Order: sequence, then C-alpha cells, then structure tokens
Amino acid sequence: MTNRLDRPAGTARGPMLKRLAGHRLLWPSLVLIALLLGNLAFTHDFFAIRVRDGHLYGSLIDILQYGAPLTLVALGMTMVIATRGIDLSVGSTVAIAGALACEHIATSSDPDGAGTVLTAVAVALGVAVVLGLCNGLLVARLGVQPIVATLILMVAGRGVAQLITDGQIITVTSDKYHMIGGGHWLTFPFAVLLAAALVALTALVTRRSALGLLIESVGGNPAAGRLAGIRAAGLLTLVYVFSALCAAVAGLMISSNVNAADGNNAGLWIELDAILAVVIGGTALTGGRFSLGGTVLGAMIIQTLSTTVYTLGVPPETTLVFKAFVVIAVCLVQSPAFRARMPRRRKAGHPRSDTTAGAAGRQQEARA
Repeated sequence: MTNRLDRPAGTARGPMLKRLAGHRLLWPSLVLIALLLGNLAFTHDFFAIRVRDGHLYGSLIDILQYGAPLTLVALGMTMVIATRGIDLSVGSTVAIAGALACEHIATSSDPDGAGTVLTAVAVALGVAVVLGLCNGLLVARLGVQPIVATLILMVAGRGVAQLITDGQIITVTSDKYHMIGGGHWLTFPFAVLLAAALVALTALVTRRSALGLLIESVGGNPAAGRLAGIRAAGLLTLVYVFSALCAAVAGLMISSNVNAADGNNAGLWIELDAILAVVIGGTALTGGRFSLGGTVLGAMIIQTLSTTVYTLGVPPETTLVFKAFVVIAVCLVQSPAFRARMPRRRKAGHPRSDTTAGAAGRQQEARA
C-alpha cells in the first residue's frame, strides 16, 4: 500500500489546479485584474487610497462607489435570468424611484428632515414593488414573454418618470438624502456598504435556504419542478419584485449622489450593462444555476471599463464601440468552445511523443 506521504507533491497539486482552472470565477477575476493593472500603467497612483476629512478617496474607491448602483441592478437581474427570464424595465424603475423621492423632498416643507427622507424612500420602494408585481403577474399568470412584458414598462416607465418631473431636472438640498449615494459611514462610501449588505443578504437567503435551489429548478427544468410541486408562478413574481426593488435602491443612490432627478437620463441603458455583468459573471441566459459572486465581478468589470475609457481619454462618440470590443473579448475568453479551438503546443510528456522516443531508442540498441 502506498503511503500518502510518499506521493509526489505534484500529484496532489494537479487536481487542485485543474479545479481552479475550471472555476467559473477564474476568468472574470483575471479580466478585472488585467483592467486594473492596465489603468496602473497609465495612472501611476491608480491604486493609491487617501484619507481626507476622515473619508477614503481614490480611483479604487470611486469604482466601488459608482459601481454600487450597477451591482444592485445586476443582482436583481441575476435572479430573473436564473428563472430563464429577462427584465428590461430596470432602467425605467431607476428613473421612477429617483423622480418620486426627489419630487417628495423638493415639495416638502422640511427637505432635510428624517421623516421626509424616510417617507420619500418608502414611497419609491413601494411603487417599485407595484411595478415588479405588474411584471411578475404578466409573466407568471398571463404567460406573456418576459422580454415583451418588461419592454412595456421599459417604454411606459420612462414616460412616467418624465411626467413626475414635468420634463425638468428636479434638484434637492438634503444632507440626509445625499447620504444614500454620496455620503460616508465609517470612512467608507455608504453606497458601497449598502450594496455589500444587500449582496450578502441575498447570498445568505438563496444559499442557506432552499430558495436558491427552487429558483434554479424553475429556470433549469420547469417540467421537473412542476412535477415536484414547486409553485413556479409565486417564485417568478417574487424575483421580478426583487429586481424592481434592487433597481429602486439603485435609483435612490444615483439621484441622491447628484442631488437631482433626471427622468430622461437616469438609469438610461443600465439594463444592458446589468445583463452584460450577469453574463460576464458566468450566469447563462438559458436559466438554471446562477453566480452572485460572478455578477459582482461582472459589475466591477463594467465599471472599471468605464473608468478606463475616461482615463485613456477615449472620445465619447467611440466609448460604446470600445466597450463592445472589450466585452466581446471577455466573452470569448470565457467560452469553453473558443478556448478549445485555440492552438496549443504539444506537451513534452504526451503519450505519442513518449512512444516515438522509445521506438527510436530501441532501434539504436538493435543497431549497436
């Protein structure tokens, strides 16, 4: 019998490296590291983090802070995509939530009052629940295709946001409301802490209970889930409500950070960035298994890419084209089929090479 201690070190290390190479978070992590190092090449103090007035500042802190709304929108989108759906209305929900909150604060007699801000947040979140219920009922109860059901709110919701703001940009002056997206707590940006708390809570609920498995079963194999007694309609409605809530919180972050609500441009095309973040993170659009960690990495990649564009001085008219090329490259690197077609050098220890070398050695011995 061979003792475990007598085995070569490489035999135990091989399977570990193979598992690491096949991990779904490997390629998103490498892409994010490559983008960060690329920024370091053009900006030498890119990794520098400074403390000013008791708050943390720096390029990395900015990426985390400005990427928090996208992270939340992508978090809700992950749950929807896991059920084999899609939510195109999150951008409109972002605009509606910010418009409602700022409109309430601007028309209040005490804009900086705690009651005013809490009421504004409650109104925005309450309306988001109603919007999510509408999407969920259309998909789960009436059988409307998710892309069509959410496209309705995507178009109509942007108009509703402009009706709330009367086509104008509503500005507010409230330090307590500014705290949501632009404030700091314990030296960290409050938006980053809030996004991290919601991601951790979602991971706890979906991975430490049966909810995550039920959501994956609805998206992966609906027929088997139906035979197992899973109520798919309730789960579908739940994920669309959750997606709308995440988008509403992101809308509060965006509007509070700039102390204004823009019904036309707030959250514009953020749904596409969220879908890209989910796909880059390794969650398939066909539903089934999802990765919250991959979604967070995907959101950070998108935000880092935006920062890279501004750092390199890419002209605004070519920004989207630049981002598209990078996203295509990231998706190709992640694709197993693409990597399988890449030319590889034959390893030195290949069985065919060993056989050829052995035959040549035998021929030399015979000649001797």
